[in-house]
Amino acid sequence: MVKYFLGQSVLRSSWDQVFAAFWQRYPNPYSKHVLTEDIVHREVTPEQKLLSRRLLTKTNRMPRWAERLFPANVAHSVYILEDSIVDPQNQTMTTFTWNINHARLMVVEERCVYCVNSDNSGWTEIRREAWVSSSLFGVSRAVQEFGLARFKSNVTKTMKGFEYILAKLQGEAPSKTLVETAKEAKEKAKETALAATEKAKDLASKAASKQQQQRQHFV
Repeated sequence: MVKYFLGQSVLRSSWDQVFAAFWQRYPNPYSKHVLTEDIVHREVTPEQKLLSRRLLTKTNRMPRWAERLFPANVAHSVYILEDSIVDPQNQTMTTFTWNINHARLMVVEERCVYCVNSDNSGWTEIRREAWVSSSLFGVSRAVQEFGLARFKSNVTKTMKGFEYILAKLQGEAPSKTLVETAKEAKEKAKETALAATEKAKDLASKAASKQQQQRQHFV
């Protein structure tokens, strides 16, 4: 039994811009789980297609119930191989990624095709497929459900990271991350609360002064 994912996303940038951003998307505020990236092979074919293979290292936090199944010294990092084929003439880029360790626990394979959006030639469309499988006897279904949920969460981070890098490359101000937005909201709330406290103190002081003046008037 394999869990399957099919999705489609659109980046409001040209294919050339997305192609350039693809190789520069790490690091970004949404990819803190990506630790390293290394190109292990690259060649240009006689048909002028660019073939690349990269090795990426990512953190791989397991759920607590899964940690009980593995020794404490098992690495929490996952190694990912990424093969890509870039066809500049037809403006397509196809990537295929899969993990090469922790395969007994779970294997996640992903295929993405980047092409010009059919409705707007200035936009880029991403067609994404993924297969999540596990060979753990008795808990494979739970592992696959967890893997699919994590994959969907990572897709959201991937798209936000793409948009962040594209904005930087195009000289725009990148949109703020959720952490930055939350931090600013927290600081603003503190300032509002402080201002309210000071205003309350001021009103209380004025009220006390007025009450004292009234007492003196009656005396």
